[in-house]
Parts: sequence; structure tokens; C-alpha cells
Amino acid sequence: MSDQTPRDQTPSPFVRTRWWWVRHAPVRGDGGRIYGGSDIPCDCGDAHVFSGLAPVLPRGAVWVASHLGRTHQTAEALWQAGDFTVDGTVPHLTALPALAEQNLGAWQGRDRARFFAERQPLAASYWFAPADERPPGGESFSELCERVNAAIAELTAEHSGRDIVAVAHGGTIRAAIALALNLPPQGGLAFAIENCSLTRLDHYDSPDGAGWRVGMVNAQPWLGAGEGAGPAA
Repeated sequence: MSDQTPRDQTPSPFVRTRWWWVRHAPVRGDGGRIYGGSDIPCDCGDAHVFSGLAPVLPRGAVWVASHLGRTHQTAEALWQAGDFTVDGTVPHLTALPALAEQNLGAWQGRDRARFFAERQPLAASYWFAPADERPPGGESFSELCERVNAAIAELTAEHSGRDIVAVAHGGTIRAAIALALNLPPQGGLAFAIENCSLTRLDHYDSPDGAGWRVGMVNAQPWLGAGEGAGPAA
């Protein structure tokens, strides 16, 4: 992979901005409780995962994360696993609250198993609730999509033609996929996004319009043949 932010290989007159979405490492200390947008640390102790993921990511990229500590822990573990220094410059991580996980309000801190046992099971939900349901004191997944979409638009315009590595959350990445595929928010909830997985979404811009191309979703480069299953969201 080139050490430079790719502007070549992009069909003229398009400008390609590549988003590399990484979900944070797994949370082990939640005690079986819903954490959502709470600031709870993650476990970055699996060196095999990070040594497999770090070489796949671009050098010379813009790095962003949410304001929650587990995304910063994950980014730092990736930097330790691979040499991301370019021309003597180490990556800088910008914290953006707009990329945070869904604020699940009063549901945060509740026992996860009991929460689901008390709710009507919905096969089409795939999440804590349908996209338009707002938890008491929190936000709906549809509202999360609105803030994430606004942040993506702003960052894509600011860093047009560059690589952007975004270390974020399952809900955030599902929102980005829904945007790229022009899906309603509920459609984004159908995607599995495992811890530390990689999702690549390329934005193409031209004087005649713009669009997205999906490069990969939920990729786990540290795995060999077969699929791996990670912890629940």
C-alpha cells in the first residue's frame, strides 16, 4: 500500500476521499449492562488483532475518533502495532462528539439480558430498538444518523481527496453505511460490525455530482479462512 494519500487511480474528473472506519476494541467490563454512549474503556490486549489490522490502514491519513476513550485507546493500539510516522510526523487524533455511539439515555446501565427479555422481540430491529424509537433521555438511531451524516459531509469537504481513518462505534459505522448506500436508518441496522473490524467507504466527487462506493464492510484482516464472531454491541 502506498504511503501517500491516494489521488492517483481515481478516474478523472472524480476526486476520491477514502473513509476507513474502524470499530473500537471490545468492552469487557460492562458487567452485562448496556453502555451505549457511556465512556467505558475497552480491551486492547489482543496484539494479534492489531498487528493484522495496522498494515492494512493507510499512512499519511487524517485520523478522527469520537470523544469517548475507547476509540482513543483503539487508535493508540493501532499506532503501536504499526509505523504510521510519515516524514517524521506522527498521526494526530481529532476527537469529535458527533461520531459517538448512540445515546441510549435511561437504558444505559440497565442489565442487557433483562432489557431484551422485557421488550417485544422484533426480527427487523437488529438493535436495541427500531431506528425511530428514542430512549427516555437519549436519542433514536435516526437522530444518530443525522449527526453522523453531517459530520461526514463536513469532514469529506475539509479533507477532500485524502484518506480519513475514523475510529468509532458500531452505531456510527452503521449510520455511515446507510448514508453510502442511500438506505433509510433502519436499513443500516441490518449490518454486523464487529469490534476492530474495518469498513471502507469511498466518496467520489465531481462537478456533475457525488456518490459513494463500498469497498469493504466488517472486514477482519487478522482472521484466516472462515468467519469470526465478536461480542454483542
